[in-house]
Amino acid sequence: MEEQNIVYRAVAKYMRISPQKGRLVADLISDRYVGEALTILHFSKKKKASSIIEKVLRSAIANAQQKVPNIDVDNLFISRIFINQGPQWKRFRAAPMGRASRILKRTSHVYIHLEEKKGR
Repeated sequence: MEEQNIVYRAVAKYMRISPQKGRLVADLISDRYVGEALTILHFSKKKKASSIIEKVLRSAIANAQQKVPNIDVDNLFISRIFINQGPQWKRFRAAPMGRASRILKRTSHVYIHLEEKKGR
């Protein structure tokens, strides 16, 4: 019978970043080992999105260490990372001739799943 990998995950909901901007950074680190992903996030130009994703990634690593205390963090890789749209905050800005224009402040839900891959 085939050995099944244990999935460690972390979720951050209602983050104040638009899903489109978050997905640009998430695509950089998908299917990578966590050490390499943390380095990419640290030096990314998109500071807001990379800091949010880095916090969730560190939380997933901590969850893995809590579940299996003797786990080798160097063998963990990001099996799935996805960013879904959360609720939108609706605000108004004054427009010419007494009108108002709508501003949508978007939020995101960030999900990271880690798996252990033996032997790099």
